[in-house]
Amino acid sequence: MARSIRPQRVNHMNAVVQDFEASVAHVEQAYGAEFMVDMPQKEFHACLFEMGRVIFELFVPWDYLVTARLGPHFVGLEWQADMDDVRAALADHGVRTVRDIGLALHTHPDDCFGIAHEFYAGEFVSRDWPLLGGGKIKSAEYWASEHPLGLTGLRGYTQVVEDIAGASAFYQSFLSAEPLFEENRPAIAGRAVALKVADAVVELLMPTGPGWLAQRLRRQGQGILSTVFGVADMAKARNYFVAKGVPTEAGTAPAYAAVPPEANQGIMFEFAE
Repeated sequence: MARSIRPQRVNHMNAVVQDFEASVAHVEQAYGAEFMVDMPQKEFHACLFEMGRVIFELFVPWDYLVTARLGPHFVGLEWQADMDDVRAALADHGVRTVRDIGLALHTHPDDCFGIAHEFYAGEFVSRDWPLLGGGKIKSAEYWASEHPLGLTGLRGYTQVVEDIAGASAFYQSFLSAEPLFEENRPAIAGRAVALKVADAVVELLMPTGPGWLAQRLRRQGQGILSTVFGVADMAKARNYFVAKGVPTEAGTAPAYAAVPPEANQGIMFEFAE
């Protein structure tokens, strides 16, 4: 039997954006995000920021030519996991890597239904950050009760796939996922399968006919559509967005509100109680 990874948590979401300064300024202004660390490298300009204790790593290639066709998009995400277990599971599942720096690695998206899963043994929420005055990121209590958006942390992410049964089986075998529910999403002409992986709910979405979801699949291929945040009170969150001038629209599920990519530096955020 193929060995499985049992991640402990989502460390951060990974996204490619086009404009570094504009993207950082946007998340700070729109959501009150904290800029945690600046990481210019020879291949790209990277950084970490957090909002609602959900951490993101942004990557901005110095030469945007090779990513311009796809544009801003979620590359994948990083899981905290035992690296010996990770390497054993990679071998058993025949999953390739596209970047391996020893302490961390990224899987090949073609082997993972469009996602580069990054793995690392450490975590980030308990660290002290020089750019935050040598302290830690803001507390869960602050984001839920003091910040007017009322964020309660990561709910999970959505992923569009061509073969929802195959993707579900892969998650269960590769990442020890636990099935939660299945349902139709007629508003987006799709079918959903929800899976629990560590502290996240992964919602696999597959088109059932022409519509918004099928358009997204044609546009970007398989991969992450959105990061889904929890909020304490959806009415309060909607009022916050109106006050901030941040447009929202219907999300991928009936109870979700989405900030669309065109209003969010090219990547989609969703919010749900």
